[in-house]
Amino acid sequence: MSGNGGDRRAKLAKDIRRQLGTEATKRFLRTLPAFRLEKEMPKRLTDLLDRLEGAEADKMGGQRHR
Repeated sequence: MSGNGGDRRAKLAKDIRRQLGTEATKRFLRTLPAFRLEKEMPKRLTDLLDRLEGAEADKMGGQRHR
């Protein structure tokens, strides 16, 4: 790769980061379902976290950190 190609790639990466950080882009992304924040953690995830905590407690000798 030539030095000029590397400069172009770096400039392109910088431009993309700048554009992604604009308020207009953030506002647009918040309207898309894939980027929408959920108010609560899904039950499936809380169940998995509880199982993980239980496994860690078993390994630590039954001490739970809640």
